[in-house]
Amino acid sequence: MSLVELIAQADERGLAASGLACLDRCIPLLGGDDDILRPLWASLAEGNPWGERLEQARAKLDADVPEPAVTDEDKAAVLTRRMLDAVPAEPTAAELRLWADACSVAALQVHRHLDHADDAESCVTARREGRTDGMSPLVAAELRRQVTILELLAGRGAGGLRPALDVSTEGRRVLRAVVSRRARGKA
Repeated sequence: MSLVELIAQADERGLAASGLACLDRCIPLLGGDDDILRPLWASLAEGNPWGERLEQARAKLDADVPEPAVTDEDKAAVLTRRMLDAVPAEPTAAELRLWADACSVAALQVHRHLDHADDAESCVTARREGRTDGMSPLVAAELRRQVTILELLAGRGAGGLRPALDVSTEGRRVLRAVVSRRARGKA
């Protein structure tokens, strides 16, 4: 099943976790530490509203992101900031679906900007629909993570949150390493 189909079929918790996981994996671009979104994950597990916890995370990540973006890292950081700014404070199913879908696209674009390998497709839409020929390695890994998270949550409900967080944590480490490697290459 394609990523687009998985998002279309996801319930509210799955949509919230999917969007949050995309943001969580990209958070190193905003200088966030590994635990900055942990309270939002806890809200999902507890079934509590996340408005107050969201504002705390936003306040901690209140960093200047250059606009207009100049480098690939700048472009990726702008996309990540937009994901964070778009998190619905009091989410409805419709808002979560729009946000999760936008986060999916943005996270794939972030990974495409940071990947040195050329991606045969300039648009991530084809990737989300299942056309994966010539996909760059970093984008392919991000696509697999997004699919895995949605499948975990569809199959296990709230019990899939911990494994979904683990998948997201692994992706965050990969992205942090890519950003670090690129920074060393420029020095």
